[in-house]
Amino acid sequence: MPRYPLSVRHIAASTPPSGRRPRKDAANKPAAESSTPDEAAQQPTAGPSDLGTTDAHDEDDDVLEDDDVLVDDDVLVDDDVLVDDDLEDENDLDEVETDQVEPDDTDPEADLDAGVAAVAPRRRMPRVRLSRGGSATATDEPLVNQRTGPRVNSGPRIKPKSGLDAYFEVSGRRSTYGREVRGGFVTFFTMAYILVLNPIILTSGPDVDGTTLPFGAVAATTAMVAALMTILMGIVGRYPFALATGLGLNALVAVLAFSQLSWPEIMGLVVLEGLLIAILVVTGLRTAIFFAIPQQLKIAISVGIGLFLTLIGLVDSGFVKRVPDAAGTVVPVQLGNGFNLDGWPVLVFVLGVLIMSVLVVRKVRGGILIGIVVTTILAIIVEAIAKVGPAVGPEGEVLDPNGWQLTVPALPDSLVAAPDLSIVGDFSLFGGFERIGVLAALLIVFTLMLADFFDTMGTAVAVGAEGKLLDKNGNLPGATRVLFVDSVAAAAGGAASVSSNTTYIESASGVADGARTGLASVVTGGLFLVAMFLSPLVGIVPSEAATPALIVVGALLVSQIRNLQFDDLSLVIPAFLTMALMPFTFSITNGIGAGFISFVVLRLAKGRGKDIHPLMWISAILFAVYFFVEPIQQLIG
Repeated sequence: MPRYPLSVRHIAASTPPSGRRPRKDAANKPAAESSTPDEAAQQPTAGPSDLGTTDAHDEDDDVLEDDDVLVDDDVLVDDDVLVDDDLEDENDLDEVETDQVEPDDTDPEADLDAGVAAVAPRRRMPRVRLSRGGSATATDEPLVNQRTGPRVNSGPRIKPKSGLDAYFEVSGRRSTYGREVRGGFVTFFTMAYILVLNPIILTSGPDVDGTTLPFGAVAATTAMVAALMTILMGIVGRYPFALATGLGLNALVAVLAFSQLSWPEIMGLVVLEGLLIAILVVTGLRTAIFFAIPQQLKIAISVGIGLFLTLIGLVDSGFVKRVPDAAGTVVPVQLGNGFNLDGWPVLVFVLGVLIMSVLVVRKVRGGILIGIVVTTILAIIVEAIAKVGPAVGPEGEVLDPNGWQLTVPALPDSLVAAPDLSIVGDFSLFGGFERIGVLAALLIVFTLMLADFFDTMGTAVAVGAEGKLLDKNGNLPGATRVLFVDSVAAAAGGAASVSSNTTYIESASGVADGARTGLASVVTGGLFLVAMFLSPLVGIVPSEAATPALIVVGALLVSQIRNLQFDDLSLVIPAFLTMALMPFTFSITNGIGAGFISFVVLRLAKGRGKDIHPLMWISAILFAVYFFVEPIQQLIG
């Protein structure tokens, strides 16, 4: 005899409070013996309409697990009843079409006939599990709460245990103080490499006036700004996001200082960029600008920055060097000295890349920091035995092409020292406009804003999704607070002469270890404060030990290339120009400008002018003026 699926009403009526189905002999008893007279009167009687023929979809549902039931059209399953791990396929919930049940104000006998007819024809419904002893009842509400974004941590609200708990929502986000502290430590050790890399990048050369930033001051100030801004994010933003100097942004700042501006002038433009972003956050324009940039170019910018960081790491380590007579050679760069790897420092760099890569691949928490420490110890041992010495003297003269590129690894006289904060406040807000002109300065500010925009918004969404902190639409609740603190951090970094500070994707490591609230950010910021007094330790780290992190971070950024569209050349060419010109011209600005201009031209040539946002037109025109500013100035006279 064929078996037919029953509705929840039929199964629930014959299910004891334990949640298990009765035995066969109990199931054959009359309904009146197992229920009250009122309940028996309300129970529908299975008739011929209920026993219709099955279709291909129903045959799969004939056999059910002990706790599985088929949800009828008029049953509301409360979201609190669902357990995430009990869903056989969460995507099924998104495909359910909900029906409203009409109020029960008709004649009982007529309503019974209508109710029986309503179940035919039946459609396949998703399987859900009800809690033990639970039952489903018919209501006037939709069938299932449909989800359109990542699953959030829904459940009964937990009463805060203290004022601190209530402010940071530790219990409300299903976390504990122990998890927050541990997550804060993990985030710090994952991103503490910036205390080494930022001084290396910003002190790798003088500005156009010949001024070089002091290494110790940059290290101490980097730690101070990261500490204050991360604590501010924890208290105001109330999310486990840590902030520090952005790697791609500091590379752009350093290049501009080497070629066009002085340190105070470029830092002043960074301050302006942060203030403008803050205004855009307050007015709500930041979202509009974000939507104006095509997704293809957003991804290409990240990939291009990854390639740019890789080239910086290879050059600063001595692995790749300029050919001495570049004008008469085929290629402008070479492998080591004379197209060969030579010298102990290069060997240290290669070992550092391998060590760091292994740690990252093995997903060791703090793998980048551990790799820097291990490689530094190896460099100290090599220098103590081989007495390599520096590659360049204090006056810029070449002493040994195979020597240490930036810093000679040697133990300092003391491990703890008062932080040097002498560079704090050394910025000129409008000095850059006087030196290079209003248009060129505005384009630099725009480029900084663009890079800061998408790094922060992408990081916030990615880390929020990791911690299930997003709402059903995939948005971060209270995102305005996060974006505002991030914009303040950008301005603070410029005012302190350590480049723009931004939200770090490494925050995901702490979230993966249990952090869910801003309390973890307070812990991370406290650790950065402690690091301020350990700047002598930072000074012993050679570039050969720190630049392997640039290679690894570059690889992480380049991995986003898998999200690009490669079936439309009008999208591929702008993305390729963006990615290629950043390292090949040693300029992030040039890559972004080439991508914008080529996108507008090629989409217009393909007849897809409607895809070009008005802000993209304005940006492309500004970049065109930027690229040809010299001929334009000559034409104008």
